Amino acid sequence: MQGTDRSASISIGGEKYQLILTTRATKEIAKRYGGLENLGAKLMKTENFEMALDEVVWLITLLANQSILIHNLKNQDKRELLTEETVELLTSPLELAAYKDAIMEAMFKGTKRNVESEDDLKNTQAG
Repeated sequence: MQGTDRSASISIGGEKYQLILTTRATKEIAKRYGGLENLGAKLMKTENFEMALDEVVWLITLLANQSILIHNLKNQDKRELLTEETVELLTSPLELAAYKDAIMEAMFKGTKRNVESEDDLKNTQAG
């Protein structure tokens, strides 16, 4: 399993999954939301409860599958990918609300280095 330096952990149906923001996941998020910066706003101010649940389920499925895809790439014992239907069946709305924090944590960890290096670049250019 991938190290936790760029992931957040959640449990779905009694099984642990790592939520990892990979380049591939970032591209999928950009396709759906127009960029990572729009995602936070979308998650926090979704008026429609059902739509909010759909977004969280989609994100959990996407991010949790990144760790499974990485595992499958590196190992012979292939693990099955999660589906949105599986996530919906094995979670409660209360859990999904808590998973929002894990999603934001994975996003933060996945983008942290980029932000830091951009800041460093600005500081050196300003001098």
